[in-house]
Amino acid sequence: MEDLIRQIEACLVCAEHLDHEPRPVISLAKNSKILVIGQAPGSRVHQSGIPWNDKSGKNLREWLNVSDDDFYDTDKFAIVPMGFCYPGKGKSGDLPPRKECAPLWHSILLDHLKEVDLILLIGKYAQDYYLKEDIKKNLTETVKNFEAYLPKFFVLPHPSPRNIIWMAKNEWFKEEVLPNLKEKVSSILK
Repeated sequence: MEDLIRQIEACLVCAEHLDHEPRPVISLAKNSKILVIGQAPGSRVHQSGIPWNDKSGKNLREWLNVSDDDFYDTDKFAIVPMGFCYPGKGKSGDLPPRKECAPLWHSILLDHLKEVDLILLIGKYAQDYYLKEDIKKNLTETVKNFEAYLPKFFVLPHPSPRNIIWMAKNEWFKEEVLPNLKEKVSSILK
């Protein structure tokens, strides 16, 4: 596993498409219990090299009801984005994750993660990639039907502060989805 992580951290596959030096950001161990698959590192995470080290990560840890220490414990959580490097700024936020990473690395990583009990698919990019034809008509419908993807996957919107309007329009998420998520995570980590 250590060799694989070093290979990923040294990956330059998307370098020609970035306006900055590639810096793949992942965190995992072969015995991780919960796999977090998000979009791609943001600029702050790119600078620090620590996944989910931003406001979105703080929100995610609150949703999961876990401490920073638990979240960054690789025996508990593996963190693998769809695009391993910060993709750069777009017109209305960050660019989408680079498309090279998931097909190149995800299946190899999943083969090594034998003890994963739950995969969190955070945001549309991860859900489209993993759910394929089982995806609903939009992210809201997919998340509303989260139970259909259990026990393997737990689908979530992105915890970005930019999604405050979505959260306000979809109170059911806090009332129905988050309690189920917290319970599932707690039972796995016990």
